[in-house]
Amino acid sequence: MSKLPKAHKFVDLSDYGRPAARVIAFSLKNTGFTPIHVTLAFIVSGLIGTVCIIYSNYWAAAFFLIFKSILDAADGELARIKNTPSYTGRYLDSIADIILNAIILIAIWHISNSNIWATILAFVGLQLQGTLYNYYYVILRNKFNGDTTSRVFENETPLALKNEKQSHVNFLFKLYKILYGNFDKVIYALDKNASNGKTTPNWLMTAISTFGLGFQLLLIAVLLLFGLKDYIIPFFIAYSSMIFVFIAIRKSL
Repeated sequence: MSKLPKAHKFVDLSDYGRPAARVIAFSLKNTGFTPIHVTLAFIVSGLIGTVCIIYSNYWAAAFFLIFKSILDAADGELARIKNTPSYTGRYLDSIADIILNAIILIAIWHISNSNIWATILAFVGLQLQGTLYNYYYVILRNKFNGDTTSRVFENETPLALKNEKQSHVNFLFKLYKILYGNFDKVIYALDKNASNGKTTPNWLMTAISTFGLGFQLLLIAVLLLFGLKDYIIPFFIAYSSMIFVFIAIRKSL
């Protein structure tokens, strides 16, 4: 099942890895590999990419960061192909993403001229960007009967679906709330009525998709390849100002 019905799809600049992700997912359809296995694989890819950053092997770093993005899409594709959605996979995916984001930025701080406080600010900005994108995207998915495993408001522990344990869901949900709760609250405070307002137009969703993790990793890879490592952390700090611009545009429509 697609995340959105055909009539409401938009050009998602962060989802460039979807075609390759589908190939991977279909190749695993009749195997014993599960979406969780693919999630674990993208964690490994992200960690390898981080090691490559530290050792200044930027071509390899770019490959593994982009491959991580592809695998990040493949776990969801495999879940849809096998019809095995799970909250375990949904929360594990998000938890892995935020931890890897922190590790990647620490590696960039290590090789660049940025200081640790700027790195922390960039991390906060990076997460708020992704949270805004996911907030609007999940509203669309819920409104138009798309993939509803993700919820607009993650306030209560969901009931486990078939083939997953409630204890796993409980633990991962608590960890998710610890890691993402404050970012969710900030974005919700900035745009409380997003779920009740007019549908966010496709062109605006395309612009906001530059906040998606896939696009963020692509930007990091490109900046590394062009020898612009010192600009990565300042860029994400500066680009966070677009959060207010996008929210203002959505409210004005």
